[in-house]
Amino acid sequence: MSVRLKLTLSYAGFLMVAGLLLLAAVWLFLLRYVPNRAMLYNPDDRPTGGVFPVRSALLEVFAPRAAAVLAFLLVFGLVGGWILAGRMLAPLTRITEATRSATHGSLSHRILLPGHKDEFRELADAFDAMLARLEAHVAEQQRFAANASHELRTPLAISKALLDVARADPHADTGEVMARLHSVNTRAIDLTEALLLLSRVNQRSFTPEPVDLSLLAEEATEELLPLAEKHGVTVETGGVAAPTTGSHALLLQLTTNLVHNAIVHNLPEGGAVRVTTGVRPGAVLLTVENTGDRLTPALAATLTEPFQRGTERVHTDHAGVGLGLAIVRTITHAHDGTLALDPRPEGGLRITVAFPAVSPSTGTPP
Repeated sequence: MSVRLKLTLSYAGFLMVAGLLLLAAVWLFLLRYVPNRAMLYNPDDRPTGGVFPVRSALLEVFAPRAAAVLAFLLVFGLVGGWILAGRMLAPLTRITEATRSATHGSLSHRILLPGHKDEFRELADAFDAMLARLEAHVAEQQRFAANASHELRTPLAISKALLDVARADPHADTGEVMARLHSVNTRAIDLTEALLLLSRVNQRSFTPEPVDLSLLAEEATEELLPLAEKHGVTVETGGVAAPTTGSHALLLQLTTNLVHNAIVHNLPEGGAVRVTTGVRPGAVLLTVENTGDRLTPALAATLTEPFQRGTERVHTDHAGVGLGLAIVRTITHAHDGTLALDPRPEGGLRITVAFPAVSPSTGTPP
């Protein structure tokens, strides 16, 4: 049976039970006190004197009318219950149609259920929010797949061109060809590893453990200090202990990516990078800011998209694969954190990552 039919039968059944209970109340509190044989009282008193009505006579008159009332209640309950159930389930029909549309690939459809806030309205709003997030996620995945295909095709095309040139000219300098092939293949390997890292992070397949962001900042800056010296960039670290929980490897990758980007996306000469950690109520912060060209808020908002690069701000020998901040964003979301990119008025970028704070001794939220 359909839900509408079940509700209709439930309404009608409830109405019939209510009618039977009413008749039972009449019997218990009225008819059973009526005598079952004829009685005379005050025969000379007019107009109240006469024969007292007997129970059987009352039942003969009352029973057919009670049966007619019950039949009317049954019909009224079925018809009214069918109409009422249809009105109550109308929002569910719209939700079902939207679900079917989404099943066939139409993610742009929205229910937009009108009316007051009730359970169906909350369900419809939650479904609309889910469709919006799913549509955005699918669109992002499609852009990512297209960009990844393009980025992977580029080194393969360059490798093919180099090999074609070397084969066409047997007397060409093979050392130069090998060096360029090595550079191109290294870039393709880096891109593939970055894509695999993004896939693993999205699955959240890691075991949380206590992590101190201040120690990760020191480790990342120490590792990238030679790169900073090569580009003439000074790196400063500071702050306090910032305990949180998560994957040590992934959070170290996040910190390394931020510091690496801050170094290579900097001024050609005299650049600076500052890495600090801090604590605020309920959260710990990692902030990386660098000098550089002035950025607009609109451009800064796109830098976390895969394969988005500020080409005017990057050293060409360390251009990366365009996934550094995309990986940072994914790792941040996997650890229930927030990521903020704010252009500095004097030039450069300030990136702040916030994670839930934990107690240093117990590893639990304070």
